[in-house]
Amino acid sequence: MRSTELYIHIPFCMKKCAYCDFLSGPYDAEIRKHYTKALIKEMKYHSLRMSDCEIVTVYIGGGTPTWLEAKHMEKIIKSVFRFFHVAPDAEFTMEVNPATASQKDFELYHSLGVNRLSIGLQSVNQEELEILGRVHDFGQFLNTYDYAKKAGFDNINVDIMTGIPGQTPGSLHNTIEQLVRLRPEHISCYALIIEEGTPFYDKYKFDVERRNAGMPTEELPNEDEEYELYKYAQKELISHGYGQYEISNYARMGKSCRHNIGYWKRVPYLGVGLGAASLLDEIRYTNPSNIYEYIDNVNADKFPVYVDANPVSRPEAMAEFMYLGLRMNEGVSRKEFEDCFGANIEAMYGPVLENLMGQGLLELFEGRYCLTERGMDVGNYAMAQFLP
Repeated sequence: MRSTELYIHIPFCMKKCAYCDFLSGPYDAEIRKHYTKALIKEMKYHSLRMSDCEIVTVYIGGGTPTWLEAKHMEKIIKSVFRFFHVAPDAEFTMEVNPATASQKDFELYHSLGVNRLSIGLQSVNQEELEILGRVHDFGQFLNTYDYAKKAGFDNINVDIMTGIPGQTPGSLHNTIEQLVRLRPEHISCYALIIEEGTPFYDKYKFDVERRNAGMPTEELPNEDEEYELYKYAQKELISHGYGQYEISNYARMGKSCRHNIGYWKRVPYLGVGLGAASLLDEIRYTNPSNIYEYIDNVNADKFPVYVDANPVSRPEAMAEFMYLGLRMNEGVSRKEFEDCFGANIEAMYGPVLENLMGQGLLELFEGRYCLTERGMDVGNYAMAQFLP
């Protein structure tokens, strides 16, 4: 059977954060009910056409999946196992925001087969949480984490963020020190990205422009300060026993996120729900981004519901293999490249590889090309060299 990943999008949240540009919002109970029915119906449609696929990872993301009523989430999780061939050792992740689920909810999800949680903390500092527009405090996070542990979860990721307006190495130190005392199995440390169309962009757009131009900023960290925060977090997390396996991700031994690694290694994936993307048979599909259009199309049996279907060319697939793979510390394998594309990696990218190695940004070790520490620091530049 063909290994495939499954992503399920839950576009509901209590309140949209100021920096968030995801397809999500505080929809009412009636919409949540109709969306659940449509989501399950879409999964059933795909399952009938994927009988030769084994689902090796499941990821329920959002939005805030735990903001959806437990009775609806129960139906969704049961439908995954009813419709698809799920591997016995599949990683099954659900995203969580603090104060949106009880211990009883976690016990239910764990009993249904969810075996990994990803909790959005972002910061332990109340001022920074308020700046981000988060609807929880650190105490509510601690309660949520405790509920999850008592419910039996032994594989938990916690998200934290760097580059928050006003953040300092001291406040970041406080976040990391408070978090590592809990010993979560995985920590994702993302740099804040300010996207157009968000309240954050409206508020900080002049600072964004100044930073992009290399000019001093007023409220946002400048480029040097962003780099300092990233390196500080990296040093602290590694010193506390978390191995960095990707630019923004750290894990204890054996607890790396298999679902995300699948994305970086271009494992085929099916995305269901609002705006969800899929990569199947080298075709990239995207579902409607309007929730009413999505529900109406499913209800009217307008399958498949995607609004875009774009074939991925061989040069594009090769480029993705390179720049996604180089996000990981293990880099890309010469053998895996040849097995996948029937071509020698040096024949396709020889001058690029030589140039990056000459700059000290790339190295070849045991048949794998990996970014050096300096290469990771300028990862966007290095990975962009492989774009077609």
